[in-house]
Amino acid sequence: MRVKGGTTRRRKHNKILKSTKGYRMTKNNLYKVAHEAFLHAGQYAYTHRQKRAAEVRRLWINKINAACKNNNIQYKDLINKLKTNNIELNRMVLADIATNNSEVFSFLVKSL
Repeated sequence: MRVKGGTTRRRKHNKILKSTKGYRMTKNNLYKVAHEAFLHAGQYAYTHRQKRAAEVRRLWINKINAACKNNNIQYKDLINKLKTNNIELNRMVLADIATNNSEVFSFLVKSL
């Protein structure tokens, strides 16, 4: 007697078809096509998370650079002085200080 994977396979297929709900054309109701679309969607999501992280970092750098220009210092010089003085403020925190507390940022620049 051979074993057919009926319920297991159906469960697996339904899981994929449920996750591809809302995809266009046959990508949401034909298993083979839906599975391909599901795999590609996961890959796109992963790579675009990396891209989004890079864009956010670029935005932080732009904000810090604008604040540096207001305080007559170059961005590269600020980062260099922070590293030489062992001040461990990352770019996210620096950008937040630069946009929300310009007086604190100015004090930080002058104290270096």
